[in-house]
Amino acid sequence: MSEPVIVLDKLSKRFGDVQAVRDVSLTIAAGTIFGFLGANGAGKTTTIRMLCGLTHPTGGRATISGHDVWQERQLVRAKFGYLAQRFSLYPDLTVEENFRFFGGACRVPVTQLDDRIANLLRLADLEEKRDTPAGSLSGGMR
Repeated sequence: MSEPVIVLDKLSKRFGDVQAVRDVSLTIAAGTIFGFLGANGAGKTTTIRMLCGLTHPTGGRATISGHDVWQERQLVRAKFGYLAQRFSLYPDLTVEENFRFFGGACRVPVTQLDDRIANLLRLADLEEKRDTPAGSLSGGMR
């Protein structure tokens, strides 16, 4: 089995009196396809937000590639992606301009940005759409 990439150990989140996530523990190995399934309000989005370093856990611990998702959140954010349910691109910017904007927002080092964009365009099979306004892409391409 591959080394674990994501480890949650009794991860919890409380918002006042509401327990949004309670003691979630799991280990996800490299190369594994994984998804969170559950009813509305089950804590899926909150768990993902904690993994991305966007929401501070109130209990437990989570690591990605050995890095604590809260203590090392800038490093984790540079390596870990999250596509929100209602994600939106800037329709008037080109595909490449959107990558540049979000890369900057995630503090991807300028020295790495061109290579990261080229890799992402290739992975998403969007190299030919690099200069196309994002608003003209199909829903699947977005």
